[in-house]
Amino acid sequence: MAKLKAAVRSFAVRMAYCSRGSCLPRRSALAKASQLPLQSALFFLAVAATAQADWGLVSADSELGRAGVVHRHLVLEDSQTNASVTIDLALFSTRACTLQVIDQPAPPRGDLAHAMRQERYLAGVNGGYFDPDYAAIGLLISDRKTIAPLQRARLLTGVLTASSRGVQIVRVRELPRQQKLDAAIQCGPFLVDLGRPVRGLEETHQARRTFAAVAKPDRAALGFCSEISLADLAKVLATTRLADGFDISRALNLDGGSSSAFWFRRESVAFSIPEQKTVRDFIAIVPRGGGD
Repeated sequence: MAKLKAAVRSFAVRMAYCSRGSCLPRRSALAKASQLPLQSALFFLAVAATAQADWGLVSADSELGRAGVVHRHLVLEDSQTNASVTIDLALFSTRACTLQVIDQPAPPRGDLAHAMRQERYLAGVNGGYFDPDYAAIGLLISDRKTIAPLQRARLLTGVLTASSRGVQIVRVRELPRQQKLDAAIQCGPFLVDLGRPVRGLEETHQARRTFAAVAKPDRAALGFCSEISLADLAKVLATTRLADGFDISRALNLDGGSSSAFWFRRESVAFSIPEQKTVRDFIAIVPRGGGD
């Protein structure tokens, strides 16, 4: 019991000073928290537990595109705050389709909708990070050509790849040295791994998000989410059945915020969520073998 009390009060200490926006304990906070009765400390725990978002699916609509690519539009709501988000997915079989990176090394740089119409791609999103001069940050491979090298950085934890082995999301340390890749974008952070939300992701900053996800045995998706934190997006992707038979094993965050964009080809007018600024590159879903 003594150990339990100590652990609870230790948690209360952290809550006391972290809630003030400080990363370092203050003596006044430490003093107050250390004097809390066990009941008050347990209240801290209860508040922390209920403060986490609890996202539930409100509605879902699907439309079938070419080569079996499916557009899923989902609305989710947080039962704690009644906040809602929308997710748009382009789901595809990695046996029928693969990914292609569309690079824009020099101006004029067009938007996603323009790029998708030019080559009659099936669906697409914006790609990876870039600096103010539009130089790609992290590994970038397009049409089997390495445009930017692999980087070791805290944020750039994963690589989305397309090759003869299919579409994969791998950690940087897992990237095969000798494997020939048709396309690759290094980005991050990881959102889901082994079917579980990655811990330690940012919980408060909300922004538009773009992501890629893979599921066993041969399914993958490119996606867009309206304003949400990285931690909540990871939870949604790992715990919500976004589509029948699509249980995400890994998901990787792509460039988000004003860069986020989503496009899906319809028989008539395309479904499009435009980016809010010009970006360096895009990721497109294309039929295997170059068919339409």
